[in-house]
Amino acid sequence: MGPKIASNKIEQIFLPSALQALPDFIWNICVARGSILPMLKLLFAMLAFFAATAFAADLPTKKYLNLAAIKTMVTAAEAEAQKRHVEVTICIVDESGNLLFFQKADAASLNTIQFAQKKARHAALYRSPSKDGADALKKGNTDVLAFPDFFPNQGGLPIQVDGQTIGGIAASGAKSEIDEAIAQAALDALFKK
Repeated sequence: MGPKIASNKIEQIFLPSALQALPDFIWNICVARGSILPMLKLLFAMLAFFAATAFAADLPTKKYLNLAAIKTMVTAAEAEAQKRHVEVTICIVDESGNLLFFQKADAASLNTIQFAQKKARHAALYRSPSKDGADALKKGNTDVLAFPDFFPNQGGLPIQVDGQTIGGIAASGAKSEIDEAIAQAALDALFKK
């Protein structure tokens, strides 16, 4: 152990002369305040962290079409089209009808560019196969033609996960039933049916 130094000597060594003149009770308050401030900063930081994580826990999670899912569907759709010996245009959109993937086969006609996009958008936005639109029109419901992005032609299917529509897929260029079968093959590959 080293030599003992009186507390007033420590004050003289380490404290500026203006602080040495303060009475003891004021000095004790200053020392206490100096140790409480870091603890208060830590407390506020912890509260902010816990508040942020509590609000983050309330945010919903949403499924979406990622690149791997799109590639899986496209590969299956291409294989089905080859199996049926048809050249088609394939289109995949998100739940809002925004284009995620588009591919026109060499021998597919130019009108399939618009048809595939319209079928896929119909399926995503109305959360039903585009065939439902064709069936409604066949039943004489001409009002459906005024609906935005409504397209009464078979070949587009919604992409649904846990009851939630996350997009639409369509094929165009063959008979409507074949277009829908190609889109269905893509969905089957995605959900491994």
